[in-house]
Amino acid sequence: MNLLHHKINDYHLILASASPRRISLLTELNLTFESVSLDVDEVYPPDLKGHDVARYLARLKAEAFPDVKLTGKTILITADTIVCLNDEILGKPDNREHAIEMLHQLSGQMHKVITGVCLRSSGKESVFSTETDVYFRKLSDEEIRYYVDQYHPFDKAGAYGIQEWIGYIGIEKIEGSYFNVMGLPVQQLYDELTRFIMNCE
Repeated sequence: MNLLHHKINDYHLILASASPRRISLLTELNLTFESVSLDVDEVYPPDLKGHDVARYLARLKAEAFPDVKLTGKTILITADTIVCLNDEILGKPDNREHAIEMLHQLSGQMHKVITGVCLRSSGKESVFSTETDVYFRKLSDEEIRYYVDQYHPFDKAGAYGIQEWIGYIGIEKIEGSYFNVMGLPVQQLYDELTRFIMNCE
């Protein structure tokens, strides 16, 4: 393990997310952390767009975490991922038909996936965001309905997971971080965590 890893693991990292994908990605960085679930109403001002929305929601989640638990060498990590088609933000689908409708919108189009991340300790905060362009080929109605019925993507922004069947058969290319589309831009997170800790010492 390198020196940077030792420095990061000297801290008590808390990932405020119940997302299996985010937990798995942070685990793959070989970092020691605790995961907790936060119940936050993900509502943002209507005048915000794209990166500002993702950053706002990441900070909103951080603000919902009790400050009294951010003591000593504790760093909180919160994140929120949004899907943007042109200027429209596609959230999590309400039901099966809504998921099917979203995937029809994404079919044959390029859309942006933006993840906002907030790092917070007892004395400081850092907020950043990462963007990836995702290109879907034209999907048939049969493919869309098969995916929704087999994978039930109701907990995913844009109604799809890139790591699932529809990602394998439907995504022609991406520009940017693959892991960002999964929900956590781990390369940038590692760099930002390193800077955050170095500035704390």
